Amino acid sequence: MTLTTIHETNLPNLMYRGKVRDTYPIDDETLLMVATDRISAFDVVLPTGIPDKGAVLNGISAFWFEKTSHLVPNHLTEMAVDRPDLDIPDEIARRAMLVKKADRIDVECVVRGFITGSAWSEYRKSGTVQGKPMPTGLRDGDPFPEVLFTPTTKAEVGHDENMSFEEVADMVGQEMAERLRDTTIEVYEYARDYAQERGIIIADTKLEFGTIDGELILIDELLTPDSSRFWDAEGYEPGKSQPSYDKQFVRDWLDDAGWDHEPPAPELPDDVVSRTTELYAEAYVKLTGMELK
Repeated sequence: MTLTTIHETNLPNLMYRGKVRDTYPIDDETLLMVATDRISAFDVVLPTGIPDKGAVLNGISAFWFEKTSHLVPNHLTEMAVDRPDLDIPDEIARRAMLVKKADRIDVECVVRGFITGSAWSEYRKSGTVQGKPMPTGLRDGDPFPEVLFTPTTKAEVGHDENMSFEEVADMVGQEMAERLRDTTIEVYEYARDYAQERGIIIADTKLEFGTIDGELILIDELLTPDSSRFWDAEGYEPGKSQPSYDKQFVRDWLDDAGWDHEPPAPELPDDVVSRTTELYAEAYVKLTGMELK
């Protein structure tokens, strides 16, 4: 199985293709969700795949789904490697999980514990984050006085757009909006504290939710280097760019290459690809305590 095939994940009966994940129907209640080796940056899928990235994302998501199941239910039912009867190629199976079919809530539930990225850019210009005034004197990488819930739209193509809490409530209702906010923060704070003890600072992340018979559940991926900023706690120092285990390495190269964040994106050079593979694998080992199989 070549990287190109894994990168594209060409299984029959494709139901949905996201930026990174491909979804296939198994039966009326179950889906096969495959984390491919595709990588996106600035909401654009890059033409270059990252070897083993899908397996890392699949494994880390499964790890966190199990760890946080006491806080909120999730859609994971089985790992694809445990279902040989499905006759899925091994290289696909290690990147896949079987999940419950849910009604997706079209909100990216972004939570921020530390100021960086787009939040830092806004703060430098206006002293605000998503329109909310912040304390003066914050440095890039400083923790916020309290965790922020900063939701965005979930764009199928193009860039996600910021949403106010009121806009989320208008979309899903006040009670559901509060549940999304409170659950997102609870999961983040639990994972942040767990990861900190293992040498990783989770600066921010985004969660996705759905419902099954009215019950709120976590879906898609969870607390991966794709959906989060993972910083090396040992090298953490506010006021500078932090050493990380996520795709910031790719973002930095793209910016240095002068890309304008609009498609088409440039090909990644071999050294960036190999270093990104290493960083993702290191994050997996640090968080789970296991070697990537």
